[in-house]
Amino acid sequence: MSEKLAGKSEGRVTSNSRKAFKYRSTECLNCGHPLELTDRFCSYCSQINTTKSLSLKDFFSEFIGSVITYDSRLRFTLKDLLFRPGVITRNYVAGQRLKYANPFRFFLSVSIIYFIIQGLLSSFTGNNQLLQESVTNEQKSFGFSPSGNNFTITSFVENSSDLEPQQKKNLLLLDSVLTDKNVNFSKEQLDSILAEEEIDWNNLDSVIGTANTLPFARGSRDTTYTLISEKALDTMGWFKRNFERFNLYRDFYKATDISNPIVALDSLQHINNGYNRWMYSKNEAIERIENEPGEFLQYLLEKTPFFLFFFTPVYALFFWLIYSKKKYTYMEHMIFIFHIFSFIFLAALICLIPDSIIANGNDNIVFSLVLMLIGPIYFYKALRNFYQQNRLITILKFIFLNWIFWIGATTAALLFFAITAAMY
Repeated sequence: MSEKLAGKSEGRVTSNSRKAFKYRSTECLNCGHPLELTDRFCSYCSQINTTKSLSLKDFFSEFIGSVITYDSRLRFTLKDLLFRPGVITRNYVAGQRLKYANPFRFFLSVSIIYFIIQGLLSSFTGNNQLLQESVTNEQKSFGFSPSGNNFTITSFVENSSDLEPQQKKNLLLLDSVLTDKNVNFSKEQLDSILAEEEIDWNNLDSVIGTANTLPFARGSRDTTYTLISEKALDTMGWFKRNFERFNLYRDFYKATDISNPIVALDSLQHINNGYNRWMYSKNEAIERIENEPGEFLQYLLEKTPFFLFFFTPVYALFFWLIYSKKKYTYMEHMIFIFHIFSFIFLAALICLIPDSIIANGNDNIVFSLVLMLIGPIYFYKALRNFYQQNRLITILKFIFLNWIFWIGATTAALLFFAITAAMY
């Protein structure tokens, strides 16, 4: 009898598989639910019915399966998503849940896989298809003014014969303080300090504050700032106060090149609190964005799946409104949108290799053509197949939803990317 059961239950399962009959149990090891030896999975919690010890092969098989639903559902999901727009959503909503991968998990999986493979291809080709830029060393470089990038107070003192012994002593002491505070002076600032008649060398913080009010040549620009006290800022409205504070911190950073927020706030005599330190620290982020825009763009692009994930509920609201007579729930409209976004990332994933070969990694020619020529047709067919309305109504709603998408996505993207930049 057991041999017959084994023969029926084995099917295509190999003798060493975790699903093999010889590893079956009469009780689920996860939830304790009673099982038959013919049960491959627990009918209560769905865990595989096996007592076999986990091997390395079994571990990676389960890992891959948990990420991309590594079974027949993947095959049906890919086939219907690519070639039957809208039908996959209709079937899933109608109750065919086990036939397809979970829409939310599949969307996140395919988008993350896309960025991983795109990054690997970029590292091999030496190009980045998404950024399509090549930043030269001249574009990246910036620093001190004509006095040179290698200028230091110590070298200035050692090479100057006109300085008095006390001046040299004061300058070397100043250099040690600046080093501790991670502050740099240009030669122009130092010359200006030495030209000042009234300098209190016993108060080096005062010397630093004096230097910070002097113009600092960065690249080819001379930048100065106008000090605004905390008391003056407090008299302004919330928006103007933060706008003026940001501009002041930006000008002060350009003028002094002081990156340490604590030193900067002390020089400006502003309150040393978390918000002011955070706002001042954004100067370094802005500096990185200005000098390496490609790196920042890549940083934003990597957040695209999460942006789309959080934008979907907003976009679904318009589907819910214009298709209110169809009796679909709000969540079912979201499933439809996730399937559309999944198709876009899947198409991008498929086009990665031909784009790398045809354009040598410099342009997304194949994907652009697919998105431009097939994208609108796919979206129209998906609307038609899922919502099943006549052509004229579908075309009108297609136009409206596209218009809403670009306006809504642009607005949401600006907010999302502003938040992302604030955390950069």
